[in-house]
Amino acid sequence: MEPKIIEIAQRIKELREILELTPAEMAECIGCTEAEYAAHENAEQDFSFTFLHKCAEKFGVDIVELLTGENPHLSFFTVTKAGSGVSMSRRSGFRYQHMAHNLKGKLCEPFIVTAPYSEEEQSKPIALSTHDGQEFDLVLKGALKVRMENHTLVLNEGDAIMYDSGHGHGMIATGGEDCEFLAVVIKR
Repeated sequence: MEPKIIEIAQRIKELREILELTPAEMAECIGCTEAEYAAHENAEQDFSFTFLHKCAEKFGVDIVELLTGENPHLSFFTVTKAGSGVSMSRRSGFRYQHMAHNLKGKLCEPFIVTAPYSEEEQSKPIALSTHDGQEFDLVLKGALKVRMENHTLVLNEGDAIMYDSGHGHGMIATGGEDCEFLAVVIKR
């Protein structure tokens, strides 16, 4: 397993133990089995954004602290130059770049997300996930096939969607190329 995943798993385990939470309590919070939670905490399985987001909320920390071990320290503003956000690769090659990792007290989590195109995924049901809050997604490049529970639609460059992310949602790149989009996860 890659070193970064091991480091994230260690931080999650340490925070859980400090807060005196059981693996069963964390599994319930995340919406997975205790065995699935243990696989993540033991660095046997990579983390989805939803898993990390729910852990950060339960622990009362910024998601960046789980990713880097550093606490955001800027309170007024932060600038993130192109290509320099905190990177994470999750879920079937999806790449996330956190675009405001140094700002503390954020009311939202902004990411540039690259969804890889896969011909094989085009005919499969899109996997759904949920997390607290709302999400705003704006397609910057390519096309994004979005599933909102029983509704499926395609967003093209310049199209946007905003939704209650407590409902099942998922997305894949479509149209023969990778898709890049801005995802802003808004906390409750």
